[in-house]
Formats: sequence, structure tokens, C-alpha cells
Amino acid sequence: MNRTAISLRIAAALAALATAPLAGAAEFDCLLEARRTVAISGSIEALVSQVRVDRGDTVKRGDVLVDFEAGVERATAELARSRAEMLSAIEARAARSEFAAIKHTRRNELSKQNFVSRQDVDEADAERRLAEAELKEARDNKRLAELEYRRATEQLRLRSLVSPVSGVVVERLIHPGEISELGKKPILRIAEVSTLFVEVILPLEAYRQVAKGDLGIVKPEAPVGGSYEARVTVVDRVLDAASGTFGVRLELPNANGAIPAGVRCRIDLAKVNAKPSGRVPKPSAGSISPAALMMPTPAAR
Repeated sequence: MNRTAISLRIAAALAALATAPLAGAAEFDCLLEARRTVAISGSIEALVSQVRVDRGDTVKRGDVLVDFEAGVERATAELARSRAEMLSAIEARAARSEFAAIKHTRRNELSKQNFVSRQDVDEADAERRLAEAELKEARDNKRLAELEYRRATEQLRLRSLVSPVSGVVVERLIHPGEISELGKKPILRIAEVSTLFVEVILPLEAYRQVAKGDLGIVKPEAPVGGSYEARVTVVDRVLDAASGTFGVRLELPNANGAIPAGVRCRIDLAKVNAKPSGRVPKPSAGSISPAALMMPTPAAR
């Protein structure tokens, strides 16, 4: 092969490299959001006696957050507990049933020896069956008392509010002495930050380049900083033709809560070769939050 042919091949290879897209070369704006924010409301209308947490506190699922006035319910539950634990009625009926059974047995033996009449035997048998029925009634009453105690306990449980999630209290809206009203003002807002959602908007040309399960490197802005690995969980199936974009969501583990929610970031998706779009996307339900729409695009920078 002559020198001219080699030179042509080298030039063609360099041209191909120059025109080929570089994987992972583009970075996109993104936003770190809490996995979900829960508005905690009471299930009853009652006077708030104590709010155990405040803004910025960390809570775990099952922690008691709010106590309502519960003097009457507590007394009712204690009364029901005492009734459920009472055994005197059952013990008395059991002793009577046992005696009636022994009496009936003896009357039968005496009747066979013609010492007592058949009427005495029938009376003893009736007393035995009546004593057994009374014992069964006492046991049924105890079972009903246990159910009453269970109901009273559930009513008392409604007088305290527990956290349905583990997270951070972001807002407290009611204080002790106020009335919790159903369906109106929530008491607390809690953000679940053990997993963060990474919301990013990509240009349409990247639609076939990203799929569920893909990994991305998330770089939060200062002062958080650092690089974190997140995985794609949502790729919007409804595209925005006006802006030529679509939304993607990744999940970023944040078990120790080291990364705060609400931070802007940059993300590197290794499989995406498209260039960042300078157009502003429209908000869509279930996609990126309105706050993300205020971020400057690469073109604006």
C-alpha cells in the first residue's frame, strides 16, 4: 500500500471521529425533589393539646406527632379494660355449673336405687342445663367486654397522630390550643427525603436514547456538591411538541438525608448524545416541577 492510500485512510478516520457524537459529553439541568410531601391532618375534629415536632425535625414512620385532648376517651378505655379483665362472673358460673353437674349425677344414681323420684332427677337436669347456659352467657359477656375495650382503644388511638412516612418536617401549621378541622387546614407537612427524585427535561432527539434502568451521574450545585449515581425510573410517554422536549425522572438513594431536596443540579446521562435544548418546556402533570422551569437553560447561560 502506497503512502497516498495510507494518508487517505488516516484522514477518513479522523473525519469520522470528528463527526461522531461523544457519549456522555452533554450535561443537562436537573432538580432534586423530595420523593413526596405529605400533608398530615387529623382524622377527628378536636382540640390540639400537644405538637411534638417542629419545622426541621426528623421523624420516623410511626412516631407520634400530635396529641389531641383525650380525657374522656382515656377514661372510657380504662373502664372497658377493667370489664374485659374481670373473671368473677365466669368463675361463679363455672362453680355453679360444676355443682349442678355433680348433683345431677348423684340424683341419677339414687333414682336407679329408687331413693328419689323421677321428678327430682328432672329438676337436677334442668338446674345443670341452666347453670351451663349461664356459664356460656358469662363467657359471651367477657368476649363482648374485650371487643368494647378494643373499640375504646381504637377511639383513643384516634386522639394521637402518627407519622405515615419517615422524613423531615417542612412546615407546622397548627399549635396547641387550636382546633383541628376535618378537610381544612393540615397540621404538619412532612417531606420524605430517604429517596430523592431527580427531574430532568431532555430534547426530543434523546427520546430513544434513554430508558428505564439507565444510570446517570448527578452533580448538585454548591454548596452541596459531589457526584451521585441515580437510576431512571420514569420516561414520559407524552411529549411536548411545542418545546420539543420530554421529562425524565431518576431516583437517587438518600438514606442518611445528606443531600437536601430542592437543589439544582447537573446530570450526565452516558447513553444520551443529544445537545441540551435551549427551549423552555411547558409544565406537565407528573413531570418536572414548576420550580425547575425557572432554571436557566444552557443557551441562556
